[in-house]
Amino acid sequence: MTSVNGHSELASAYLFHLSRERRLSPLTCESYARDIGVLLEHVQETKKEAGTGAALDQLQIHHIRRFVAQLHAAGFSGKSLARMLSAWRGFYKYLARDHGYACNPCAGIRAPKSPKTLPHTLSPDEAAKLLEFPINDPLALRDKAMFELCYSSGLRLAELASLKPEDVSLCEGTARVTGKGGKARIVPVGSKALLVLREWMKHRETLARPGEAALFLSRYGKNISHRSISQRLKILAVRQGVSVNVHPHVLRHSFASHLLQSSGDLRAVQEMLGHASISTTQIYTHLDFQHLSKVYDAAHPRARKNGKG
Repeated sequence: MTSVNGHSELASAYLFHLSRERRLSPLTCESYARDIGVLLEHVQETKKEAGTGAALDQLQIHHIRRFVAQLHAAGFSGKSLARMLSAWRGFYKYLARDHGYACNPCAGIRAPKSPKTLPHTLSPDEAAKLLEFPINDPLALRDKAMFELCYSSGLRLAELASLKPEDVSLCEGTARVTGKGGKARIVPVGSKALLVLREWMKHRETLARPGEAALFLSRYGKNISHRSISQRLKILAVRQGVSVNVHPHVLRHSFASHLLQSSGDLRAVQEMLGHASISTTQIYTHLDFQHLSKVYDAAHPRARKNGKG
């Protein structure tokens, strides 16, 4: 039987495995840590209720079903629970492989279904409004370079923050990006992003601390944090009069939606986004269909307008 401290040690070992062996991003590892922490909390509650030393290797499928039901009743969405179950299954697979656990009580359990929601995107006009701001200081130059690149190439937040100057080829107009699982891909960079990146790289040399390898730096010359990037984008959106909640992933969603609307090439969008499966990319076909539906409703003589056929 494993003690509470033993549970924590197992969880720490698994997170180390995710970070060092599978090379998952810090944000992904943080998400796994939260989800596994929820599992360990429920193990403790089960122990208190039973009055016995419940442990990870004693959990059965009915325990996991009860945990999921309790979390759903507490307001967790189906999407959140599906992510949580995925983390738990992965944890148990690791425990079976490296610590001799006999079964995975999470296998075969599905999360409750949630209503399908499409990712929010900016319109092309909103994206232009967001990014057309004056460069009046070094931090504004950095922000312009970051967000132009993020929208130009559809980067994830972690991918943007981990870039190094040598990852960007100004001559070829490309960037080498390290995505989920340490997988690298080459993405095109638009002309507006290249223009401001060239200026930022000149200034970066005067700001970087000795030995600092990151492309985008804080005011102190060190790698800018994920949190700071998100905060700067939110502040920018307010200042530019973009009323929606804008975060880096909104720029990635907008990149994918606008590219698909213009090209219709789902496979190309998949490659540029770094999606392992095209089914992940297909969500943007629904966004594109919404756009086409609006055009149809506004323009077609047989479209329904104001409830009239």
